[in-house]
Amino acid sequence: MSSTALTGGTLPGDLIALPGVYQPQADTILLAEALAQEDIGPRTDALEIGTGTGALALHAAGRGARVTAVDVSWPAVATARLNSLRRRLPLRVLHGDFMARAAGHRFDLVLANPPYVPAPGDGLPSRGPERAWDAGPDGRAIIDRICASAPALLRPGGTLLMVHSGMCGAEETMDRLAGAGCAARVTATATVPWGPVLRSRRAWLQRQGLAAESEEWEELVVIRAQRL
Repeated sequence: MSSTALTGGTLPGDLIALPGVYQPQADTILLAEALAQEDIGPRTDALEIGTGTGALALHAAGRGARVTAVDVSWPAVATARLNSLRRRLPLRVLHGDFMARAAGHRFDLVLANPPYVPAPGDGLPSRGPERAWDAGPDGRAIIDRICASAPALLRPGGTLLMVHSGMCGAEETMDRLAGAGCAARVTATATVPWGPVLRSRRAWLQRQGLAAESEEWEELVVIRAQRL
């Protein structure tokens, strides 16, 4: 397992982002550095769940992979398509739920930087930038769906790379992936300062037992799972 200084050197530069689209941050960089360690090329069929600006999809496409990128946000889809054109790299960018759009297809590599910030209320936002981070009271609403869907998304021997906050429970993610027939482990971590969303929810997070009173730093984890 590795820790990283988050240099950002593995991400494509000059990305644009339409209003409301999640821009590459520490979690994107950490996942990109994990992706850089994977053996991918022209024979690799890859899926990115929640593509945002398309940064990770473009990283994979730049190494020759055939990439399908999915997002529930129309502005994100438009952004990823624009960045694909600007970078002159082919991406198949689709709008909608990842399982609906990937139905009937399996991939060698699945990338996911899902919403994972714990949020009050049981429902998920249906619009606005919060769709990129709000993920229910324990932050696992989308993580758990990805874990359960791994066998349907991955070819035998295929790999899932997913980043999320340690606040959501890396052990639970690995247990769920194991139950879905995948060998999973944490391959990279990083510690980053709390951003404005977590700071705005400090009192609620403390009441939920998800954060200590003086907590100011968040651990990010990359989980690598391989379908058996």
